[in-house]
Amino acid sequence: MRRPPNPPPRAPLLKENLLGRRLLLAAGVLVLLWATLWFVPLPEIVALRWRSPRSTAFMEARKARLRAQGKSDTLDRRPVPLSAVSPALVKAVVAAEDARFWQHRGVDWQAVREAAEWNRKVAGRKGRWKRGASTITQQVAKNLWLSGERTWWRKGREAAIALALDALVPKPKLLEHYLSAIEWGERVWGVEAAARAYFGVPASALDAKRAAWLAAMIPNPSWYLARPERHRQRAALIEARASGGGRPAEDDESEGVPESPR
Repeated sequence: MRRPPNPPPRAPLLKENLLGRRLLLAAGVLVLLWATLWFVPLPEIVALRWRSPRSTAFMEARKARLRAQGKSDTLDRRPVPLSAVSPALVKAVVAAEDARFWQHRGVDWQAVREAAEWNRKVAGRKGRWKRGASTITQQVAKNLWLSGERTWWRKGREAAIALALDALVPKPKLLEHYLSAIEWGERVWGVEAAARAYFGVPASALDAKRAAWLAAMIPNPSWYLARPERHRQRAALIEARASGGGRPAEDDESEGVPESPR
């Protein structure tokens, strides 16, 4: 009786399976790394420690909108270091937009809880506006990399980027990028261009009253410029807040201010 042939050695097959698993694992790691770097652009965030971005997502959106209207897409933007910005302007902007900027870690969880409580309280009541809780750091994240859409996905990515920004970029540098990258009127971007456009002076020469006037329009420049009295009232509140007196400006608003269109 003949013996059955011996089975072929399993070593080559085992090696092939092991190699396949390693390749699959490596591909998975690369996909995860790509997704992470897209969700939170770490190389670009780290680069902010040394250089100012040439443009932002919101600036590109504004230029596209101007082109669609048949207008020139030229914007007046003049990035300057924080040392070239009046301390009065810095105080006014922080008072208006993010009173705990120097204390929180990118996301102000206390402001998030307060906003949620306020919005539940005023839900369904006419003439009462909803309160937001975005920090200056979150606004930097949104301006540089995101869109103006209001989705949980975008808000989640904004918060994640803000946490990374606060961990990797010094706060004075974040404020510098913020002040040089936000819109202050038709084609006017950044504090230096705004100071020269409205007052004919450099940002370093802004006094407390002019600084509060500029800070007051940040949520939506065109909206406030079209409503001088509301603009004046908010500027007065911000000036008082920046000097250490009065309530936060948002506590005295009675109507919602729409975000500047993108």
